[in-house]
Amino acid sequence: MLYPLKFQPIYKTYVWGGKKLAELKKNKNIKQISESWELSAVSGNISIVANGFLAGNNLQDLIEIYMGDLVGESVYERYGIEFPLLLKFIDAAQPLSVQVHPDDEIALKRHNAYGKEEMWYIIEAENDAEICLGFNQNINKEILQKSLYDKKLLDFLNFEKVKNGNVFEVPSGRIHAIGKNILLAEVQNTSDITYRIYDWGREYDAKTARQMHVDLALDVIDYNSYKTYKTEYDIAKNNSSDICQNSHFSVKIIDFDSTIIRSYLAIDSFIAYMCVDGKTILECNGTGETLAKGETALIPAEIDEVKLIPDRHARLLEISI
Repeated sequence: MLYPLKFQPIYKTYVWGGKKLAELKKNKNIKQISESWELSAVSGNISIVANGFLAGNNLQDLIEIYMGDLVGESVYERYGIEFPLLLKFIDAAQPLSVQVHPDDEIALKRHNAYGKEEMWYIIEAENDAEICLGFNQNINKEILQKSLYDKKLLDFLNFEKVKNGNVFEVPSGRIHAIGKNILLAEVQNTSDITYRIYDWGREYDAKTARQMHVDLALDVIDYNSYKTYKTEYDIAKNNSSDICQNSHFSVKIIDFDSTIIRSYLAIDSFIAYMCVDGKTILECNGTGETLAKGETALIPAEIDEVKLIPDRHARLLEISI
């Protein structure tokens, strides 16, 4: 019988990373963690089970063995043995590059892969923290090219002040960058295709330079400006609240301070929990697993009901297909 699965985090260190994730993960061997890949099927970065009798097995092997019992029958029919999501915690002490992701059609044509859609949940943000998301006015390819040549791209980017609990959706084609002093949870479909167009001057330093992809990006960018970029949502105490749904994933927030039971009889999908605040016990089929802030668990699709028992208060992202 399957049970709530926790996986060994896959740590990534980049020039912009901070120290909050290392502290949250209580990892004394690594002082700086930029990203913690919590659930991954990206080639070369396949998650490995950390708990229970399946410890040591990787995610792809589990899907080959358990198929729909693990991920859901419809999910298995659609994706086969490839796990469809990549879940991360990201700690930015400095801004990430300004970038964009292609949609499925272009990614298939160019890379034989899926495009990428993301959602960000802000866990912690300092007072001056902001993100870049979209443009502050309608522009076009020629204007963008000129702004890059003139080093005036920032004049056209939309910047949003952020605070704890904010949610932002990043559809394919939308230009974006996580700013400094932000710790967030990221939900995305399984894809590692990123087109960078600007890196805050780091691209001109041999020690920090990374490849830019301006030519590839120009044809995928959405050049329109929108009235709002932040996702508004209401908190339903001791229940779930919808915050994001697209063709690749669905995300809800569960905020609770007393024991609740989540029924998944009507959902033909696995459930992933990312704990973004507090601590809780996940109890199902007589098995209990603790989930603390900065941790992630996968609930196999064959499990119909989960009891959530908070340690005073907890907040989870509830993710499914």
